[in-house]
Amino acid sequence: MPIRIYVTSVFVDDQAKALAFYTDKLGFLPKTDVPVGEHRWLTVVGPGEPDGVELLLEPDVHPAAQAYKRALVEDGIPATSFAVDDVVATVRELEAKGVRITQPATPMGPVVVAMLDDTCGNLIQLTSQV
Repeated sequence: MPIRIYVTSVFVDDQAKALAFYTDKLGFLPKTDVPVGEHRWLTVVGPGEPDGVELLLEPDVHPAAQAYKRALVEDGIPATSFAVDDVVATVRELEAKGVRITQPATPMGPVVVAMLDDTCGNLIQLTSQV
């Protein structure tokens, strides 16, 4: 029985702000938005992938989540990585939208990577094949 990724998550400090960033700046599409107490089960999917892996914009209300996020950022470690066709072109597009790039497009062997600030307490890596 093959196991597949259905939902993965990124901790965010503000779900509304995260939804705006991930949809308006990165181009994801809203998928699920269900109230869960004072927060929401809020997911987005990649454009053209309505049944693809969902990214849960998960509230970072637990102190361990907040400490984890801070430690990753302090050490320059991305919370997650997204694939793009061309990192260099994507970085140009994102910069034009006002996204803060924290690491420019950098060749690393068979891939090119860059890193951005998602405005919600995370570094996000972009990757493309060379």
